[in-house]
Amino acid sequence: MNKYNQERVIWIDWMRVAACFLVMATHACEPFYLGGEGSLILTRSDAFWVSILNVIPRASVALFVVASSYLQFPLHYSTGEFFKRRAVRILIPFVIWSVLYALVWGEPVQNFKDLLLNFNYAAGHMWFVYMLIGLYLIMPLLSPWAEKVCKKELSIYIGIWLFTTIIPLIRQWVGGAAPVIYGPSGIPNAAKYPLWGEASWNSYGLFYYLSGFIGYMLLGLYFRKFVGRLSWGRTMALSIPLFLAGFAICSGGFLSRVWDDCDGTFPVEGPVGLAAIWEGPWLNDTFGVALMAIAWILLFRKIERGSGFYRKVLLPVSEASYGMYLSHMLLLGVVSAWLRSALGTGESGVLGIWTTPVQILSTALISFIGIAVLCVLVRRIPKVGKMIV
Repeated sequence: MNKYNQERVIWIDWMRVAACFLVMATHACEPFYLGGEGSLILTRSDAFWVSILNVIPRASVALFVVASSYLQFPLHYSTGEFFKRRAVRILIPFVIWSVLYALVWGEPVQNFKDLLLNFNYAAGHMWFVYMLIGLYLIMPLLSPWAEKVCKKELSIYIGIWLFTTIIPLIRQWVGGAAPVIYGPSGIPNAAKYPLWGEASWNSYGLFYYLSGFIGYMLLGLYFRKFVGRLSWGRTMALSIPLFLAGFAICSGGFLSRVWDDCDGTFPVEGPVGLAAIWEGPWLNDTFGVALMAIAWILLFRKIERGSGFYRKVLLPVSEASYGMYLSHMLLLGVVSAWLRSALGTGESGVLGIWTTPVQILSTALISFIGIAVLCVLVRRIPKVGKMIV
């Protein structure tokens, strides 16, 4: 066990596995506010459950970025070696699963055409890989700075980034109700009220280059360089208020937008762009999600020692976590549809008001266990297993 404790950052393994489950919990919630080809919330209780069970796991993708940054940034070896290692670990599984999704979901010919320009929209979770590769591309540029940066300087930059996570709320406040604009892909985006240098001819405003996921990369660096051991008392005193504040911002923002659109009557439905507006308060680059991400990191850092369970169960799952992320939608969609058919929907389901949370949590848990077992076994296939997952 000492060998494992020395070679692994144990709390990162725990956080990575938890983030996998949280991603699946997030996707298990989607059928309860995204129905068919548009937006649909059947009942008031469904809106309530989504505002809880789709908000608690919302920092999951941010946690993946923090884990990657903590382990990789600043670079430990040459730029060429870094990209070689990342290409083998990230790109090859991504290509394999992108091709598989293109073959099994939707129209294969059109799907392969889409892959020339973007991910397959039926497998929407694949957006994550493009973002991650983008961060890897700038890591070598920032690594010399990251080696030398002091705590005060890094804190200032993280503070600026945290301010950018409030900008979506500022846009809504100054711009009022934003219309929905549909691009060539059909993916809706709320029109942005221009701020601080932005205009119809310029998207690169004052905070453009220090917004988005780069902040989570800086968080990983900050925790690695400047955050020592904290007592349980200190950890809880920080993490609980941060998580509750972030949860309140995300959950309250979602419910307020749903109430505005439903006018007190359910079901509430509309085009898919309506759900995109409902989701606004819990997007990855918003303040509430950032607060919850910091809270999760503080908690997971308290896991300092391995165990038999860690070595035999959790570590293999952590090592297969990337493949789990890539592949999980193939199983989750089937499990979700089966449970909805078996238990019914909304308050008319067999469990009444509890039908929705039982479906969401069961879908996430069954999918997580099934995909974990599959990917751990696939990873053990000689020569090709690791390339797949």
